[in-house]
Amino acid sequence: MTNRPHLVPATREPLSLLSVDRAVSDLRRGRFVVIRGSGGLASLMLAAEAVTPQGLAELAAVSHSQPCLVITARRAAVLGLTPGGFKVVNLAAEPGFSVEVIQELSDPLSGLPIPPPYELTVAESPAFSCDSAAVQLAKTARLLPAAVSATIADPDAKDLDAWAARHDLLLVDTGDVFQYERSASRSLRAVSEARVPLAGAENARIVAFRPLDGGLEHLAVLLGEPDHEKPVLTRLHSECFTGDLLGSLRCDCGDQLRGAIREVSAAGGGVLLYLAQEGRGIGLVNKLRAYELQDQGFDTLDANEQLGFDADERVYLPAAQMLRQLGFGRVRLLTNNPGKVDGLALCGITVEERVPHKFPSNQHNEVYIRTKAGRGGHLL
Repeated sequence: MTNRPHLVPATREPLSLLSVDRAVSDLRRGRFVVIRGSGGLASLMLAAEAVTPQGLAELAAVSHSQPCLVITARRAAVLGLTPGGFKVVNLAAEPGFSVEVIQELSDPLSGLPIPPPYELTVAESPAFSCDSAAVQLAKTARLLPAAVSATIADPDAKDLDAWAARHDLLLVDTGDVFQYERSASRSLRAVSEARVPLAGAENARIVAFRPLDGGLEHLAVLLGEPDHEKPVLTRLHSECFTGDLLGSLRCDCGDQLRGAIREVSAAGGGVLLYLAQEGRGIGLVNKLRAYELQDQGFDTLDANEQLGFDADERVYLPAAQMLRQLGFGRVRLLTNNPGKVDGLALCGITVEERVPHKFPSNQHNEVYIRTKAGRGGHLL
């Protein structure tokens, strides 16, 4: 069994992106997806949060094998099922899982009792296996990072493409799944640009970037007249529907967004990258789930881990690609998060200075801000 994904040649990227995009769409609709791994292995998966009694029975019947539950090591550690160290964990049970137990194990908000009433078999899933790809697909779909997976043991599935077509199922290769973020970032292209005067920055233009598969779009806000010969003052801002648009007091995102626009504009020019990475990369629905867990007493990082995510799921490849296309290779980064400095530098952008960027807390977000400083390493 290989310990690395198949490399996706640049010439295959359009097909690779389309394959993953279609698989994500089917998962969000509660459909099965076929995953082809190395060494002739293949599995049939369903997003855990979409499972039904009928779907669970059909998954077993079509695959000719007993479904297992695949969760992240973070979620497994929360459940006390592993000390951690793995990336993805496979859970098996005899005589099999019920929908209620799947919900109990994959969703901390299910309201069902933990631990389960019977013994589970816990096994590590290799880093680039079908199981690991199933969890990664669920993440890419902005669903809970858990999947119900069954090894395809149907003797008629030797020609996997033909078998998937007969069952009207989409098929995706593990290599396409694991390189999706890189491929999507590399394929980003500017598709629209317009002058948009802003409060505090009337000389502003917005450039929209879209990946080849038509997926999540990122925005670059060009403020003033940035000098391409000097390190450009830059803010990487992850979209926050609740804070940026609704003015939520649970975070400081809205203050940071509007403050960055004012500061960059006052400095004479720069770039604000508005990245489609809601909730540190877990999506809006999962962020709302994290908020509910925070109301139960978990801090912002622990809430993400209760759900099975890492404390921060963001990647900085899109930001680096956008900066390069805009003609900027050196930046002065407006942030309190050293992780952003490191992440952008790893993507080939020279960060010549970290410029502090902080705002007063309020009674609703003071714990959140203390957690970012105490546990997230933010320099406040």
